[in-house]
Amino acid sequence: MLRLKHGAFGILAWLFAAAHAGAAENPEPEDDDMGTKLNVASKTLGGRQFWGDVRLFRGWRVQQNVFSGHYRLLDPKDVRRAWGTQAECCEALDRFRQEQKLEPMSGKAVLMLHGIGRSSKSMRPLEASLTEAGYIALSMDYPSTRGTVQESAEYLKRVLDSLDGITEVNIIVHSMGGIVMRTYLQQVEQPDPRLHRMVMIGSPNTGAHLVDLLQDKVNVVFKPLYGPAGQQLGTSSEGFVAKLPVPKFEFAVIAGGRGNDAGFNPLIPGDDDGIVSVSSTRLPGASDFMLVPAIHSLMLFSPDVSAACVRFLKDGALRVDGERQPIPATVANAQAVAP
Repeated sequence: MLRLKHGAFGILAWLFAAAHAGAAENPEPEDDDMGTKLNVASKTLGGRQFWGDVRLFRGWRVQQNVFSGHYRLLDPKDVRRAWGTQAECCEALDRFRQEQKLEPMSGKAVLMLHGIGRSSKSMRPLEASLTEAGYIALSMDYPSTRGTVQESAEYLKRVLDSLDGITEVNIIVHSMGGIVMRTYLQQVEQPDPRLHRMVMIGSPNTGAHLVDLLQDKVNVVFKPLYGPAGQQLGTSSEGFVAKLPVPKFEFAVIAGGRGNDAGFNPLIPGDDDGIVSVSSTRLPGASDFMLVPAIHSLMLFSPDVSAACVRFLKDGALRVDGERQPIPATVANAQAVAP
């Protein structure tokens, strides 16, 4: 009985924490307020789960609403500067670029993808280190709880296609962001040739055990909260995640855990970060792997993680001494490598 109660409490606590984190980033649903109707500058009300980026430029973003299909232009301070069609918003962005004499983007960029229920703001702790290292740091929004993983991958493709002037694109993904990236590789005939290296932080590369548990026990809560994409993240060998390709370009994996078999969450077998098991993060074919003593969301705030990301993107190794701990590719996995 005690074990059952603890398990139920753990599920509810995890749901509450995840929902609370999403609410903190998205305090109010986005609506067509007076600023939108008049197409004048107005501060957004949040609601980032209802929008997907289609173009990024130095903190500016053109986004599409997943329900209405219309577009808006946000400046780096999240002020809505235009709305309407995609062409109208892109034209408005070009006008602002000329008025403010904004230099075109060039050189090397790092595109960051957040996890389910989060937003681009959750990736901000990494931006300072990336900028200091000479990269253009870009963090995209996608409607992780309002559509399928495939639909989020379509937004990723549109963003990559928008990065004019960038000669090298590196990727940092957190949690489900890694699944979105691998889905992009599955959906395109030819991945963007500028893709260089990627760091995956806490991504459930073989699926999430918690998803299996929540679907079985409390799907009446889990499904509305995490939407279609949440249903796709299970561990079934015949499921969505199991069929995704492995990147052909270099990538590394950073996992969170306690370094023992107990982990942070007794509901997950083996070591874990509270949400994703260490074993699930280990995608065969990775050129380096590192375990950090941190829980799922807080890995993004770890100075060790930031430093490791920069080292890998620049030099191909997560550690200061350059020693790698690769995850060998298996025969079965080699057959699923992205074209």
